Amino acid sequence: MIQIENLSVEGETYTGIKIDTKPAPIVLITGQKGFLMCGYLNMEAVDKTGASAVSISGVNTFDDLLNKDVVKISTKARESGIKEGMKGREALRFL
Repeated sequence: MIQIENLSVEGETYTGIKIDTKPAPIVLITGQKGFLMCGYLNMEAVDKTGASAVSISGVNTFDDLLNKDVVKISTKARESGIKEGMKGREALRFL
């Protein structure tokens, strides 16, 4: 199943996308300039495209993506001020 949902985070609207796969889902939240992504997705590919993104591991839901710590950051996202250890919801402001 594919779930697409509008999410309100600190007064801004973002799009959440969740694809049910086994053993865990693929989860991401898109912003104006980039996205939060689960650990399934490849940061090397993100850097090759020049996209702005962060990776957060161990997520199953949109809430997990917003409330867990950023573990990997694309080059472009790092240039915007995002740092490892930020919560996803904090990083989303830059994306």
